[in-house]
Amino acid sequence: MAISQEVFPARKRRPSLGAFISPDFSDRNLLRALFLLSHEISTLQPMRVLLRKSSASIIRKSKLISILFEELVQNHVNTTLPPSAALCFEELYILLQRIKVLLEDCSSYSKMWLLMQIPSTSSSFHQLTVELSTLLDIFPARELNLNEDVEELLNLIRKQCSEKVAGGCVETDDENLRTEVLKMLENIKREIVPDNSKLSDIFERLNLNDSAGCTAEIENLEDEIQNQNDDKSKADAVALIGLVRYAKCVLYGASTPRIITRRQKSTAEVNCPADFRCPISLDLMRDPVVVSTGQTYDRSSINLWVESGHATCPKTGQTLSHTHFIPNLALKNMIAMWCRDQKIPFESMEVNVKPNAVGLNKTALEAIKMTVSFLVNKLTAQQTSEVIDRLVHELRVLAKTDSDSRTCIAEAGALPLLAKFLGSEHPSLQINAVTTILNLSILEANKTRIMETDGVLNGVIEVLKSGATWEAKGNAAATIFSLTGVHAHRKRLGRKTRVVRALLDLARAGPTGSKRDALMAILNLAGDREAIGKLIEGGVVDMIAEVMDSLVEEAVAVLEVVVKRGGLAAISAAYHGNVVKKLTGVLREGSDRAKESAAATLVNMCRKGGSEMVGELAATSGIERVVWEIMGTGTGRGKRKAATLLRILRRWAAGLSGPQFTLQQHSTTLNMTSARIVLPA
Repeated sequence: MAISQEVFPARKRRPSLGAFISPDFSDRNLLRALFLLSHEISTLQPMRVLLRKSSASIIRKSKLISILFEELVQNHVNTTLPPSAALCFEELYILLQRIKVLLEDCSSYSKMWLLMQIPSTSSSFHQLTVELSTLLDIFPARELNLNEDVEELLNLIRKQCSEKVAGGCVETDDENLRTEVLKMLENIKREIVPDNSKLSDIFERLNLNDSAGCTAEIENLEDEIQNQNDDKSKADAVALIGLVRYAKCVLYGASTPRIITRRQKSTAEVNCPADFRCPISLDLMRDPVVVSTGQTYDRSSINLWVESGHATCPKTGQTLSHTHFIPNLALKNMIAMWCRDQKIPFESMEVNVKPNAVGLNKTALEAIKMTVSFLVNKLTAQQTSEVIDRLVHELRVLAKTDSDSRTCIAEAGALPLLAKFLGSEHPSLQINAVTTILNLSILEANKTRIMETDGVLNGVIEVLKSGATWEAKGNAAATIFSLTGVHAHRKRLGRKTRVVRALLDLARAGPTGSKRDALMAILNLAGDREAIGKLIEGGVVDMIAEVMDSLVEEAVAVLEVVVKRGGLAAISAAYHGNVVKKLTGVLREGSDRAKESAAATLVNMCRKGGSEMVGELAATSGIERVVWEIMGTGTGRGKRKAATLLRILRRWAAGLSGPQFTLQQHSTTLNMTSARIVLPA
């Protein structure tokens, strides 16, 4: 079967501590606690779709128990309970806690996941009823001197529990529905397309009657994946997601697009600690993980890096011995605490995140293929712009989930169709089209498809140049960044003057998120010799000087590469652009990462720019103390670059540096005397 008929493992959750520990109450407080707890359970709503009889029955019994203990609270104000009664009531309190936990747990489940757990969950309800019946059988009615009305109520509860115990534990309708779903999953695994009438009947019985309900169900199933410990259960949940997504598209049509920004605006408005930023994206990390080299990255960024074909650590350049990422829970907790203090939402705003670690089974894969085929076929038919927008949005969401989905979409021939929509006058459609291409580009094989499919690359470039919205332009820039991860594509893109100019324009004029996307693409392009020349001609140094105040780390990182690979042309542009003054400001007030890049940039500028460049740096007030501080408190690389910078300054002060001074030609020691630069003690 696609999903085993065996009982599904229980959802991993944290039940109330009271569900396992006997209460430490006085006699009167114990009676009152039992009344309040049973009353709280009696106010809960029975399940509306699954387990309706079981949940309603146990809630009804809890209501009767609350009435019973309300009478006991009123009639035993100052009475000490007999030991047998106290022990029975303590056990009853624990049992009621377990009932409450089970009801709350069932209410929080995905409907599909709860359906798959019907045997075990029904058994839990039955077992709790048996235990309740046992406790009521030993209820110390005589010791408590109950009046006639209370005894009748107690007998009524006992009778109802006995009747329930004698009956079956699984509701027939629920078990039949579960069997139908399992059979449908098995057919999908065998590549048999589900019958629409049967599919509709199943989803109506689950009360999944519209696109919004299916979307919420998908999100709940994704939460269930996080709650499971074993890979098989996670893969089974993925198969259910595939079924719900297919049914959503076939039965109710694509959903209305929700505009989802890739970044929280609020994080850009505060000074985020450097250690909380991902070294790849420079964004606040939402799910920090440690790679084999010991470096920490955001999971989504390092996954994208690895899926793009890289086998090295982005920060150190070392080869990754494996790609098993270990969650950095300590750092994640620190980030969460900082976000709470800053009133920043910590959880990722992307609503369709799925763990890449979950391998897709055959059922899930076939469900994806069926969904993609349905959407692509719909796109080829005559549709209104609004319908097309919803269909493309579904592809966008699907392309974001995993590599198998990206492969299926590309192989189904979606790229030529998406290329047509890049020039749409409908802003939302243009955004969804370019973002779908961005998501597809994460897969290495799709990068080549995007570069080679007629109209796709030119369409992305046109959106980058003159897109209808900043979001569309930013996503186009992010697509260029993704494509430049391949050396051959980087060279090809670097030769295109309109790519370079469009990125520079976006970096200058766009909002913060779009600026960052453009800077990251420029950073990749700067690694190509031909592209670096076009960037310098286009005014990349002046652009960096303009954005350095708002995006310090990104701007300085780009400048470091430009100066390193751009030669004297880049040095000259930096000298005349008053960049030295801005870099010294970064040395004083920037983050550790920004200081590191600024120090490395100044070293390259001084080495290649000669004594005139060194002289301008030396004339900056307090530069020596700033360099010393970085040598003492900076990052490892920052300390080394600061030490090199100090040696350069000392040689200049001693008159040893010539017009083309290089550190390799003139080595010196750190403790040589200086006649013109006063160093701190």
